[in-house]
Amino acid sequence: MFHVYRGVFPKVHQELNHWIERAKEIPNEELRTQALMSIKDKTFHCEGGGIYSLLAGSNRKEAIRFIVAYQTISDYLDNLCDRSTSMDPDDFRMLHQSMIDALTPDHPVKNYYAYREDQNDGGYLQDLVETCQSVLRDVDDYSIVHPYTLKLGSLYSDLQVHKHVKEEERIPRLQNWFEGHQRDWPGLEWYEFSACTGSTLGIFCLVSYLLSGRMDKGLAQQVEKSYFPFMQGLHILLDYYIDQQEDEEEGDLNFCSYYAHEDEMKERFSYFVEQTHEEIQLLPDRAFHQMIHEGLVGMYLADRKVGRLANGKNFVKGLLKVSGRKATFFYLNTKMYHKLKPGRSL
Repeated sequence: MFHVYRGVFPKVHQELNHWIERAKEIPNEELRTQALMSIKDKTFHCEGGGIYSLLAGSNRKEAIRFIVAYQTISDYLDNLCDRSTSMDPDDFRMLHQSMIDALTPDHPVKNYYAYREDQNDGGYLQDLVETCQSVLRDVDDYSIVHPYTLKLGSLYSDLQVHKHVKEEERIPRLQNWFEGHQRDWPGLEWYEFSACTGSTLGIFCLVSYLLSGRMDKGLAQQVEKSYFPFMQGLHILLDYYIDQQEDEEEGDLNFCSYYAHEDEMKERFSYFVEQTHEEIQLLPDRAFHQMIHEGLVGMYLADRKVGRLANGKNFVKGLLKVSGRKATFFYLNTKMYHKLKPGRSL
């Protein structure tokens, strides 16, 4: 944690400051507003992702450069889709093509706004894509990692298309999508699978190990297996858990609402915790991945929004018990951090 606060976060904010200045130059008012808001409201996404740069060794700076640019694309597009008057799946697909291109150095950049009125971003999104491409282009053996980053990036993009279309189309689309993957994951429900695809952690882990010079095909396969579906699923289910009341008030899709009752949700969250713990034992730097795993649980459950949820205290107590002492450590420290930093929320 010392290295995170002293060595990672300052560099993350340095990169973010560059993209803030770049976003201020966007000519179109709507695109400029969403670009700036996405960084302001979701800085913690880049901070959390930046922790993976500790795996990159002497190439930590390049890892942070990639992670911040890729996560900024994700957060910016999420804002554009969430706050869009468009419900056009072609629009959402084209926007998220940028996330595929960012993972594929030989892909030319495109007009990602082709299906929407607001288009002139002054090259902002293309610059983000090219930043990611430049990091990956300069690394030997990216061809080993590319099938795995592309798989995770494609699943992420599919989710964003299906979940942002017209409200009456969302669930049928997500269920039909899951039918194509259910054979691989028969133990998951459609809404759990959807959650598992909504995280960028596996991509950050793969790229950071690649930059460390330790990557081979066996490690790439193991990272994907250890992160998808359970680590990524736990990450996003926790995110949806704390947003339940907010999403209900705003009429937004929340995957936690599809559990039959709270006891079932507790049981499934515990299952994700246990499966994640089991899978990450097979990775190098096991203590690091365990820290990420337990930190996710502790920090999300410490969010102020949990206090507004019915039976939130009991849910927190039960999940912390399953997750272990370090999760409780992160939980207590995050609670203290929130007291010292009023107004901050995950």
